[in-house]
Amino acid sequence: MSKRVLHVQVDEPMSASLERARAAMEALQQGQTPDAYFGVGFQSMAQMLAVFSAKRMELISYLRAQGPLTLSELIRDREALDENIESDVSALVEWLAIAQDESGRLCVPWDAIDVHFPLASKAA
Repeated sequence: MSKRVLHVQVDEPMSASLERARAAMEALQQGQTPDAYFGVGFQSMAQMLAVFSAKRMELISYLRAQGPLTLSELIRDREALDENIESDVSALVEWLAIAQDESGRLCVPWDAIDVHFPLASKAA
């Protein structure tokens, strides 16, 4: 079974996204199944850190370790540590870091979250 990774891209050029899409379409045309790619993108590191704050990353790690929980169970377990847990969960669901199944249980479907932040090249 392959590792499920959420790719978080900061300031990725559109050409990179288009290249991934082109490669997937080419694989499909050749009768192959392209590798699954799950990703979200941000324009700046500040925008990414507003979503994936240290507190929210701790919440992701906790939920991953505990397994699926309802929001009520998560609030009961974490309320003393996270007073804004409902808005944090909502943001993390919106940005694909947390998933909610058909029964309403929350989980982290990823084995890893890979953050890619390219550094600006040096001026010539």
